[in-house]
Amino acid sequence: MKISNIFSRRNRILLRELVITDFKLRYQGSVLGYAWSLLKPLFLFAIMYVVFGFLIKLGSVEHYAVYLLFGIVLWNFFAEATGQGMASIVSRGDLLRKISFPKYIIVLSTTISALINLTLNLVIVAILMVVNGVHLNVSALMVPVYIVEIYALALGFAFFLATLNVKYRDTGHIWEIIMQAAFYATPIIYPLTLVLAKSALAAKILLLNPVAQAIQDARYSLITHETITMGSISKNILLTAIPFLIVIVVLIVGVLYFRKNSKFFAENI
Repeated sequence: MKISNIFSRRNRILLRELVITDFKLRYQGSVLGYAWSLLKPLFLFAIMYVVFGFLIKLGSVEHYAVYLLFGIVLWNFFAEATGQGMASIVSRGDLLRKISFPKYIIVLSTTISALINLTLNLVIVAILMVVNGVHLNVSALMVPVYIVEIYALALGFAFFLATLNVKYRDTGHIWEIIMQAAFYATPIIYPLTLVLAKSALAAKILLLNPVAQAIQDARYSLITHETITMGSISKNILLTAIPFLIVIVVLIVGVLYFRKNSKFFAENI
């Protein structure tokens, strides 16, 4: 028991140092440094708000500015956690060959770093909520649950993709294409009411995606109850449960696949 405690403490220290190092190196040499973690989603939000809020006028949802920024921030968190997690093992190849430690710590550190970025971005969301006069209610307490859901899904994908990337370096390019398609298949810039008006089935299919479901539920809980969720368009409990089941399956498969192949990482990098 004492030996396991020592190792667990050692792992915690290593995890903390990797998170700190990753966060420091990310913007090393940059003039604005850590500010980029806030500026990038803000610039993306500004462009999309002008295009889709004014020119194309998709912003029919109450508090559309907050609605859009919150969706972008949550999506960027998922994209960053999976993307950085995927590249983590290959980028830490030298460390793997020099030190013996649980390999999962490397992937975990990058996803936690993404979580820190999310926390910083949520401060901007909170400020915009105040400016736009968004009133909080009890349902806002559910937002951390949906963030944990997105994190668990991202972590599962990160473990799977990091393992796959060691064998096949094309993984990053393929995942980039998948994420680009998934962004537009997720109701981030457009309200789901537009899809629902054309096809209730299509809206339900989109909400089977755990990221889409979590973003919509988080918006419903934090910003406006006008947000379309699976619960508001379907009373089928199974449909509501499917996104959560997908998260569990992805996390389990990712962890098992990573665990099975992790012993070969050092020799394959």
